[in-house]
Amino acid sequence: MTPSPARGRSSGRFRPALLAAAAATALLLTGCSGGAGATGAQGTSGAQLLTIPREDMGTFTRNFNPYSPKAAPMTREAVYEPLMIHNPADGKDTPWLATSWTRATDGKSVTFALREGVKWSDGRPFTAEDVVHTFALQKKLLGGFDYLTKVTADTPTKVTFHLSKPFSPALYEIGGHFVTPKHIWSKIADPAKDVNATPVGTGPYTQVAAFQAQSYELRKNPAYWQPAKQRIAGIRMLAFSGNDSANLAFTNGEVDWTQSFIPEIEKSFVAKNPERNHYWFPTTGAMINWQLNTAKAPFDDPALRKALSRALDREKIAEVAMNGYTEPADCTGLSNGYDAWRDAAVAASCDWTTYDPKAAATALDAAGYKAGGDGKRTRKDGKPLAFDISVGSASSDWISVANIIKQNLAEVGVTATVKSPDWSAVVASYEDGSFDSGIVWSGNGATPYEFYRGAMSRTTVKPVGEKATENYHRFGDPEADALIDAFAAGDATTQKAKAGELQRLFAAEAPVVPLFPGPEWGAYTDSRFTGWPSEKNPYATLSNRSVTTVLVLTSLQPVTGK
Repeated sequence: MTPSPARGRSSGRFRPALLAAAAATALLLTGCSGGAGATGAQGTSGAQLLTIPREDMGTFTRNFNPYSPKAAPMTREAVYEPLMIHNPADGKDTPWLATSWTRATDGKSVTFALREGVKWSDGRPFTAEDVVHTFALQKKLLGGFDYLTKVTADTPTKVTFHLSKPFSPALYEIGGHFVTPKHIWSKIADPAKDVNATPVGTGPYTQVAAFQAQSYELRKNPAYWQPAKQRIAGIRMLAFSGNDSANLAFTNGEVDWTQSFIPEIEKSFVAKNPERNHYWFPTTGAMINWQLNTAKAPFDDPALRKALSRALDREKIAEVAMNGYTEPADCTGLSNGYDAWRDAAVAASCDWTTYDPKAAATALDAAGYKAGGDGKRTRKDGKPLAFDISVGSASSDWISVANIIKQNLAEVGVTATVKSPDWSAVVASYEDGSFDSGIVWSGNGATPYEFYRGAMSRTTVKPVGEKATENYHRFGDPEADALIDAFAAGDATTQKAKAGELQRLFAAEAPVVPLFPGPEWGAYTDSRFTGWPSEKNPYATLSNRSVTTVLVLTSLQPVTGK
């Protein structure tokens, strides 16, 4: 598995952007580990369980606390629900626990009209007080939402979020956050540590059954507000010891839906049953970057960052290391999930993301990083231009990426060493700023705001030695701050203009070296269930770990009689 810092995602790559930073890091920047898997679902009686593997969890703990970084899979996808769902695959927003929302003309509040008739799985009504309590508990336990001054229940079916400043991303951050029942969580003595073993939610599958260390089931919520969409009998989660064992179970037909990185998927999976086995890897916003620690010399030199970038063969990286599942990045830093925002003129104006070893060597010479008689380059102080590329040992795809980078750099006289300890050690070095360079998922959201904030905002920069949960490369620019703030406070026209300026600034400074858009892994067999999202019908991504997962759970239908 390859982790993600935020979506993130080769599994678990989609960022749950609404978790507080510490929780997000714990959830999304962990490597694969664990034990063996259990048996999969068989048969097409109509009561078969949707079976999903988790290659990053060798054993399960009965913890359905959505505020916990150790929450069991499907806690935030099947048990608890958000007010709205933004789908990065098609850019659409789907009303969920809220039916509509209105932003104030001054941009300093957002009001949600809640869906009437929704009940918690214990039969109690869902009201605005539940939303108010959820966000108070979120801020107390996990922080975040610094711009949120208060939340008010205007009526039982109307709730208003009051902001300290105009902040357009608030709609998606608030709207996509899960909601928990006040009548349950207000009585829990220690909500940070409570495992919530028998959860009460509004989601379609809330009833925990047959819980074991390596498998468990979620059955139908008896009070679900969309009973006609509970077509599947339930969900079975299986624990595996890593990608290899999980992928073997999947390609053998023992599970239905996976989010693992599967090498040569056409040969290893699709070819076994072309009519039934399918995959879809949309790139929906996140960029995979090579991050150079700008808190360390010589990585604080943009001329060096650009020269090193010119040495990289992104075509080979995308085709060989990533199995052709993605494509090379350009100097805007935006993935093709943001095509509507990309400024084609900016992308065409710079050449530092174009593979050209000769030009890279010339740029290194011009920047003062000369090659000696042995062909090895030195820094301006005469020390060898040599450094590490840190990647977690479980991420075979990203290790391949790092090795291609190493080979490319060697061609221009730069020495790189690929270091691949456990992800926990790699992440610790990112967080404290002791690393040289590493491969990291970018932040992403409904707009490019999250990407540029994480790449260039001084508000995200932590001193070396102090824990960072984003912007590991520790780059900040006052011009970027002003543009990012103006973007967040502006209307659609202003945002488009500021996005263009941010792209030009990114192209000028190269705060990170973009490599390729991050694919959202997803594959399935329709032998037992139909109704999956696809490139032709992108009503959700194929992630089983994102806010769009519930759209899939409420769209699938069991195959019967085969």
